Amino acid sequence: MAADRVGIGWRAELAAGIFVHRDRIDCIELIADDHFRASKRELRALRTLAGQVPMSLHGVTAGLASMAAADEQRLTRMARLAEAVQPESWSEHLAFVRAGGIEIGHLAAPPRTEAGIEAAARNTRRATAIVGAAPAMENVATLIDPPASTLDEPDWIAGIVAGADAPLLLDLHNLYANAVNFGADPAAMLLRLPLDRVKSVHLSGGHWIEAPGSAERRLLDDHVHDVPPEVFALLTLLATHAPQPLDVILERDGNYPAFPRLLLQLDAARTALAAGRAAMTMRAVA
Repeated sequence: MAADRVGIGWRAELAAGIFVHRDRIDCIELIADDHFRASKRELRALRTLAGQVPMSLHGVTAGLASMAAADEQRLTRMARLAEAVQPESWSEHLAFVRAGGIEIGHLAAPPRTEAGIEAAARNTRRATAIVGAAPAMENVATLIDPPASTLDEPDWIAGIVAGADAPLLLDLHNLYANAVNFGADPAAMLLRLPLDRVKSVHLSGGHWIEAPGSAERRLLDDHVHDVPPEVFALLTLLATHAPQPLDVILERDGNYPAFPRLLLQLDAARTALAAGRAAMTMRAVA
């Protein structure tokens, strides 16, 4: 049986709860960019933390899914942080965040094309060379179906992780939001992804918004709401079809509830994983 782990994204607002309930948290994920300019004292504290709780670093500004070459200065900062902190792994997003020297301040989904696959794979391979390990690449949510795309999202993601020889960080709420926003079946979309490459999983929540001047709605991934049942169902489906160990991280970036409520979501994730593993066993013996 896979040794799955369930944890939470490290946030200053959640630090006390994480330490108090360390017995119910298997791993943590640290937003790397927040610590690129950390002092030596802060880096020592982070390394101590990584020695106490299995830690991964999560990058948000590299923009590896861009046609432009990767920003090597940012990747060097990631390499230095990883060397100082000694996490188990690191990750980034399948997004672009800048163009022509302009920072857009958003994880934008690029056009899904063969040329985009080649560029993202090239950038990811370069990131691997600089940091010393391949990043797990995360699918992103989008409110706009990327224009000029010639591929759908599963084929595009599969092409990048194969071309870059990188693992996949599967954000299940991002997958769910993109599916329902653009008329796809979330379960069918998940099953078309390269599930053998999934190393880690993100869980989060969102809320529905209305487009200005339109009756059309979009599900916005906002990280300030609880994980919906549909996303836990996707976690069960994933655990049914991906036999390798999975690290599942609950993301919360605001509107923080009392910590016991977050623990209930961690428990729900464990229940979803267990249901999937049981279903996998049944499939194997059938």
